[in-house]
Amino acid sequence: MVTYILIGIIGIVSYVAFQNREFLSKLVFNPYLVRERNEYYRFLTSGFVHGGWAHLLFNGLTFFFFGRNVEFVYVSKFGPVIGSIIFVLLFLAGIIISEIPTFLKYKNFPGYNSLGASGGVSSILFISILYFPMESICLYGILCLPGFILGILYLIYSAYADKQAADNINHSAHFTGAAFGIIVAVLIDPKILLSFVNQIMEFRIF
Repeated sequence: MVTYILIGIIGIVSYVAFQNREFLSKLVFNPYLVRERNEYYRFLTSGFVHGGWAHLLFNGLTFFFFGRNVEFVYVSKFGPVIGSIIFVLLFLAGIIISEIPTFLKYKNFPGYNSLGASGGVSSILFISILYFPMESICLYGILCLPGFILGILYLIYSAYADKQAADNINHSAHFTGAAFGIIVAVLIDPKILLSFVNQIMEFRIF
């Protein structure tokens, strides 16, 4: 499955970056360098490096659980080859587009860097939630929650972490990625929104 291939590539690139700081510095998203040196490739490459094992594991597991659902939907809808291409393009576009607000905000700050696949992962996460809002996801095999509740908690955590600004992780990209994923999914399949609302309306805590 393409989901596994993407996770593998991200894992390998991130691992190499963990061992080589110079390699990492060439891939991270630095809005100032993008503007001054036209290093636009950083919009994409920053999504393949991470701030540490915990960051990589979090994004990897999130993508693992939700990516398979989205890949399956589009492969079924558009066929194996076309469906896989759409899935990959959605993920990569999510990474790139989620960095645009960051670029506009920090393009005059040479010391600002961000990294991580969060924008792309968030895009896929919320597409999956639109299709399967009631599917339970178990955190660490203990706490199991419906996908749409996990999505809400994900955004709440992202907002909190973004305000703390204690790392190079672009937590604000989660929101842009989520919005991109939702908009694109609705454009591709307008019926998905009504289906999502109907499933949510049937939700009962007990």
